[in-house]
Amino acid sequence: MSKTEKNLKEAFAGESQANRKYLAFAQQADKEGFPQAAKLFRAAAEAETIHAHSHLRALGGVHDTAANLKEAEAGEVYEFKSMYPPMIEDAVAEGNKAAERSFRYALAAEDIHAQLYAKAFQNLKNAQEVSYAICTVCGYIAENEIPEKCPLCGAGAKAFRKVD
Repeated sequence: MSKTEKNLKEAFAGESQANRKYLAFAQQADKEGFPQAAKLFRAAAEAETIHAHSHLRALGGVHDTAANLKEAEAGEVYEFKSMYPPMIEDAVAEGNKAAERSFRYALAAEDIHAQLYAKAFQNLKNAQEVSYAICTVCGYIAENEIPEKCPLCGAGAKAFRKVD
């Protein structure tokens, strides 16, 4: 791997993390009644997304949709089969209940995400219109109808947000 490729990967990771962090900061600012700070955090988050996408394209990391679906599925499978189980073990061993809960929700949701990517790949040529809603507590993705309770975390229907 060239030094530039290593730098692009590092920059992509950093910009991606900044995007997510700034969106979390925006939510907190909104909760505290600081809409102008929230707006700035969202604007900066969008700028970081532009940077991250540019770095990913420079890496050759965006392919045709079929290849992107397969890559996304593989990433989700890795997360729920290999990445999260030892993280859960560590959190349990250290008694960190918040981390354990976060990891368990993510593991369960990543399994569902992998299934959705596999389904989308299989139906790519004959895709029917599907609507999605995401549980804002655990990341579960529901297809077409919002459940009364999230099957992963038990949150009520009001915890779901439709995704365009």
